[in-house]
Amino acid sequence: MIGLEFPDISPIIFSIGPLSIRWYSMAYLIGILFGWLMINRNVEKYQLGLERAQVEDFIFYITFGIIIGGRLGYAIFYGGSSMWLKPWHLLEIWKGGMSFHGGVAGVILATWLYSRKIKYSFLGLTDLVVLYAPLGIFLGRLANFANDELWGRVTTVPWAIRFPSGGYEPRHPSQLYEAFFEGLLMFIVLNWLWRYSRIRNAKGMVSALFVVCYGCFRIAMEQFREPDAQLGFFFGGVTMGQMLSVPLIVVGLLVIWRVWPKSAA
Repeated sequence: MIGLEFPDISPIIFSIGPLSIRWYSMAYLIGILFGWLMINRNVEKYQLGLERAQVEDFIFYITFGIIIGGRLGYAIFYGGSSMWLKPWHLLEIWKGGMSFHGGVAGVILATWLYSRKIKYSFLGLTDLVVLYAPLGIFLGRLANFANDELWGRVTTVPWAIRFPSGGYEPRHPSQLYEAFFEGLLMFIVLNWLWRYSRIRNAKGMVSALFVVCYGCFRIAMEQFREPDAQLGFFFGGVTMGQMLSVPLIVVGLLVIWRVWPKSAA
């Protein structure tokens, strides 16, 4: 039989009474806590002019931005009519169903509001966020794999996996592809570039590189990922994820064009 058997992974890590801790929620929790610690480290190391209390408040803002934006984005772009017929499902974040593009919009809004509140550079704050966002993406995609969701298209490659919810057909483990390219690789590249003052001092450069790289990787990875059943393919075999990634690339390139002279000075 073609394909590897899906490992027997429970979506629940452990339970304490009625409280169940799931991989999905743990991925967000670890990603946010790690980002918090590393942003504090960067602020102190590079003397970025933020106090610890301000970083704590900022993490609070972006956490809400991730949750509200990600959930609303999923409902708008992927949820279909059922999400709006039963709007209380919007609160069931432990079941998964988060849109990256919606989460980006939520974080941008939260960051803009907080930057105005403390009178700090908006792009300076977004640069700090995107340094560690890839780790959250990495953990989130691993959680998607553990949850047996968002699997890839049917294939005959030797490493194909037979996902139970995918009908036990051999499929691309596209969650792992995305975890590597959109998560681990971007994390390494962005943090390597951050070390150079010319990049670091050009506020918005790292943010722009993040959205351009993510958009390009997401468009490429969608070639292996099974589109959401309620949406399917659009014109020419294009998916919703690909269409939503194009504006990210355009905006990112515009920001790079605007701030590049400063970084090269």
